[in-house]
Amino acid sequence: MTCFRRLFADRSATAAAEMALVMPIFVALIFGTFEFGHFFMSEHIVQKSVRDAARYAARLPLTNYSGCAVGGTALTNIQNVAKAGDPDGDSDNDGSPDQRLQGWTDAAMTSVTVACDTSGSYKGVYEDFPMGAPVITVSATVPYPTFFATLGMGTATTSRCAAGQSGNNWKCLTLGAKSQTAVFGA
Repeated sequence: MTCFRRLFADRSATAAAEMALVMPIFVALIFGTFEFGHFFMSEHIVQKSVRDAARYAARLPLTNYSGCAVGGTALTNIQNVAKAGDPDGDSDNDGSPDQRLQGWTDAAMTSVTVACDTSGSYKGVYEDFPMGAPVITVSATVPYPTFFATLGMGTATTSRCAAGQSGNNWKCLTLGAKSQTAVFGA
């Protein structure tokens, strides 16, 4: 009987038992903090990219917006500014296409629309523009490269999400941003 009393009174391993109970919660909290930080940084990159592309589009000459639409080289350049930060899509001039965010593999993930505001009579730069004042909207929807998938610990890889695949074991998250500005030409 004294043997059992001594066993239950022994407190030498309580710290190890408490650590074993608390450690999973602590690890989940740490990795969750990393994932939230990575998410907010990625969201910021997409928002900044779309703003930069809208600002670039606003500075293009008004002749690129004839018929209240944008197309051809101007559209490609705007999409490249959003995706890579440079109109030719190669910001570091190494000959390979760049991307600001892992998974933003296609410039077509960025959509560019133009609407012409004809609600008033405009002077200045818009005076000779027959369709009114063009307002450009740049938006992007990009797959979110999770922190754990980047480390190779998840099955929701960016390539699967970018290809539009889905499955039972993963969920593809996307980041989206939109920016609008009036075109005033260079």
